[in-house]
Amino acid sequence: MRRADCPAWLARATICISLLGTSLSAFALPSFDEVHARWHSSDWVLLARDGEPLQRTRIDHSERRGDWVALADVSPALRQAIVVSEDKRFYEHSGVDWRGAAGAAWANLWNTRTRGASTVTMQLTGLLDDDPQRSGQRSIAQKAGQAVNALWLERSWRKDQILEAYLNLVPFRGETIGLSAISMTLFGKAPSGLNDREAAVAAALIRAPNAPYAKVSERACRILRDMQAAGQCANLGGFVQLAFARPAPATLSLTPDDDGLAPHFARRIAAEVHPVAGTRVRSTLDARLQRFARDTLTRTLLELNARAHPRNVQDGAVVVLDNTTGEVRAWVGSSGALSGARDVDAVLALRQAGSTLKPFLYAQAIDERRLTTVSLLDDAPLDLAAGGGLYIPQNYDKDFKGWVSVRTALGSSLNVPAVRTLVMVTPHRFAKTLTALGLPLTQSGDYYGYSLALGSADVTLLALTNAYRALANGGVAGSTADLPRRQAAPGDTATRAAQRVFNADVSFIITSVLSDNNARTRTFGFDSPLATPFFSAVKTGTSKDMRDNWTVGFTSRYTVGVWVGNADGTPMWDVSGVSGAAPVWAAIVGYLHRRLPSAPPAAPPGVMQTRVTFENGIEPARDDWFLRGTQTPLVALAADAGAAVQRVSTRGAVHIGAPTDGTIFALDPDIPASRQRISFERASETSTLSTWRLDGKTLGHASRVPWLPWPGHHLLELVDADGSVADAVHFEVRGAVARTPGTGTGTGTGTIAAPIASQRPTK
Repeated sequence: MRRADCPAWLARATICISLLGTSLSAFALPSFDEVHARWHSSDWVLLARDGEPLQRTRIDHSERRGDWVALADVSPALRQAIVVSEDKRFYEHSGVDWRGAAGAAWANLWNTRTRGASTVTMQLTGLLDDDPQRSGQRSIAQKAGQAVNALWLERSWRKDQILEAYLNLVPFRGETIGLSAISMTLFGKAPSGLNDREAAVAAALIRAPNAPYAKVSERACRILRDMQAAGQCANLGGFVQLAFARPAPATLSLTPDDDGLAPHFARRIAAEVHPVAGTRVRSTLDARLQRFARDTLTRTLLELNARAHPRNVQDGAVVVLDNTTGEVRAWVGSSGALSGARDVDAVLALRQAGSTLKPFLYAQAIDERRLTTVSLLDDAPLDLAAGGGLYIPQNYDKDFKGWVSVRTALGSSLNVPAVRTLVMVTPHRFAKTLTALGLPLTQSGDYYGYSLALGSADVTLLALTNAYRALANGGVAGSTADLPRRQAAPGDTATRAAQRVFNADVSFIITSVLSDNNARTRTFGFDSPLATPFFSAVKTGTSKDMRDNWTVGFTSRYTVGVWVGNADGTPMWDVSGVSGAAPVWAAIVGYLHRRLPSAPPAAPPGVMQTRVTFENGIEPARDDWFLRGTQTPLVALAADAGAAVQRVSTRGAVHIGAPTDGTIFALDPDIPASRQRISFERASETSTLSTWRLDGKTLGHASRVPWLPWPGHHLLELVDADGSVADAVHFEVRGAVARTPGTGTGTGTGTIAAPIASQRPTK
């Protein structure tokens, strides 16, 4: 009898005989829903607040599995390739292909190598009871048991459920399990997008998962012929070889060529909740806002680095907080592919704060009733003794504005008035205020000295943005939230009780300054990204040598913080407070309030508005806000106001005010030498004619003489009209900054060798 004439009853008989030596009872078959529910990927998934996936992170490294794929999301080409390859009569049989089994049984009698008779349903039962599916080596009894289980499965599952479960459970190549994983790993696309050639290659891997590419391409070509697509066999070997050479991604991306929307935030969440494989964690992020913030940051950095005018800025970060809850709505930790340190989370990196600390300084001075927003401060050259040298703050534009009000000084981010204010408040008390706001100061205020007014302390973008949220909330500082409050772990140490730092009246007054576009005009002009068509209160900051550029501000609903710079600390080129971070900030708050109004806060009962006039036209008349009892309708300079900022001396009528004896200056290597000056000043005006003499050479007779510094030791003398030396000091100029332990690295931090012009302005 010929093998071709072998009747189907022979296959049935063979199975029945085999069953005599094995159990007739099928194992407890799970339902389709149970199998689906038990499935989990090898990753955990970060979800947005609305449930949209944001980021995948692999945890299980023993197997690579993606999400469960519904049959409707599998390309028709792959469904066809699986059927023609593994089970041509899948839609006809009831679990066992008796015709195929008969042929296999007859071939086995004649010792002929032939394809096994396992159907897709039989293979699925092996996957469900964890049989050695990958080896393909089974006894007749095992195959008979599979057949019985397949018959039972076909009676309780639909065909589409069987094929769907099979595609998700079947091993493909190496550690890759299921269609989702092989599709993204081998072809870099979702299963719904597989074409005929890709489908044939995937189907070929089921029979021989770890075969060399030549064998896989040969089998894939046979599948293509069965699919009536033989034309796709051309250059199939090269295609398979390239697919095998594709680097395996660290995680199964949600979309091709995308490593996710929030990789840095996902790491933060993982450290908090310790998710296991298959976990899906819902966070506070807004997916659309996260995507917009990321894309806006990338676009702005690309524009800053345009070939015509490159600005040498590669990195950036964005944080958006909900004012009321503190929930994080957006967290962009880096500029991604633009960055040379894309894994560094710039939201949590310590960077110098620049002028972003000034609102808190003025808030403290007003709260202590040392100043009002109309108090006048002298924006004029100032040098303060610090650590054996002089601290000499300068403004961003190297210009001085003379007498200005506190509103103008803060709005236009003038440095010298801020330093004068810190002299009143003291660095020690100001540092305590910053710590209460949640800023991570690692040293006491005396360590930073007067440079703390200009942001010499290191802060993180998250902490700084949350500190501004305290102003938005009337002076109350609280913690941020990464997870919805109902998901937060009991006793979460990251959550701290709300703490009042400023009086609500003071917060309102500072907010009125930060939202006043007129107050910014001295530095920023009328038309800048900081001027929004709706209520917003905002401040910029730039640290020494343009290493960090910040814009932080709030609306009635959100607080937004943006940082741009370079992760390695190299300076940017010509990036100001309004050209770096500010455009990103303005775009994000505009997006947030494209349909949501933002109104200024209502005035609390402890403040009152008063019409103020400035004598001698120092500033235009205006309505301004005051703490009750501090209102000042007329602002005038005292007759001795000029003398108030000069030094007091107990020496003779003619003496040197600056520099002091023993001062050591250092040339700042970041400022051209030709633009650096040391000022020699008399301590007070006198009618007595006196002459400046340096190292024996006459310099002039003015009360203040600028001198182009020259390294070395020098003798400065003030000579009376009769030629006698009225006063003399020795000082030294060094060629570079010489820092000493404990002086810090902040903008204008005191040094033994005090930089002549190193107090680089911030705004």
